[in-house]
Amino acid sequence: MTPRVLVAGVGNIFLGDDGFGVEVVRRLSEVDVPSWARVADYGIRGMHLAYDLAGARYALTILVDATSRGEAPGTVYVVELDLESECDVAPVLDAHGMQPDVVLRLVSTLGEDPGRVLLVGCEPARIDQRMGLSPVVARAVDTAVGVVLDLLAAHDPGAREELPCASAFPGK
Repeated sequence: MTPRVLVAGVGNIFLGDDGFGVEVVRRLSEVDVPSWARVADYGIRGMHLAYDLAGARYALTILVDATSRGEAPGTVYVVELDLESECDVAPVLDAHGMQPDVVLRLVSTLGEDPGRVLLVGCEPARIDQRMGLSPVVARAVDTAVGVVLDLLAAHDPGAREELPCASAFPGK
């Protein structure tokens, strides 16, 4: 079956908590996900993600990333990205460091529509030059895995539940 949902982990494992998305998709690779979902570690390969989004026409993309929203470190949240406002500025191209908003603008620049995009984010505690997640963000990985699995279950053709557009799960 052709995947219709992409779960994309993004981030830089050499910048502490910025490796959150990479760790979440690593954990997801150890569990059963539906055959219609593709789980992939994009790390810092934003250009690769943009081309995959432009070419595959996923019905839903779930980006997993450390993103600061002013919450307590370790807070996991789901936000539906507003593609209208995300795509109104020309992207700054840096194939090894694109943020999700830049990736989405690039997809639009390529003349494609990335479809519905949800961000499963985690409030970082530390983004500095070091390997490994801070303890509070490491504890949030399991929460994020559960959130992604719930989103996939809600996207199942047999499910009747609406996908959330914004919710938060406080850090522990």
